[in-house]
Amino acid sequence: MSISKIKKRNKIKRRIRNHVLGSESKPRLSVFRSNKEIYAQLVDDVNGKTLISASSKDKDIADNKKNKTELSKLVGISIGSKAVKAGIEKIGFDRNGYLYHGRVKSLAEGAREAGLKF
Repeated sequence: MSISKIKKRNKIKRRIRNHVLGSESKPRLSVFRSNKEIYAQLVDDVNGKTLISASSKDKDIADNKKNKTELSKLVGISIGSKAVKAGIEKIGFDRNGYLYHGRVKSLAEGAREAGLKF
């Protein structure tokens, strides 16, 4: 009996969320990856609010003619710089069930370059 990709990802996602809980002082950086775009948001799970968000659809990022991995790094830099301006330095990284590889990894590296610690 094989588990489908979606069920497998949801199982990994639940396991990650058991460990990573976002608060106002240390929010959770949640990553969503579609076939074309990538989205990231800093979430305060205690109050149920999104603090900061960035995506590859933002005007300053979408204008760049780069491949998806390079755009992911720009999204990471964007959300990292917005967070540092808002006074957030420490975060918990929620890769949302995706492998830490490729676009998810480059987003995380971009966020680290911008000054976030996780």
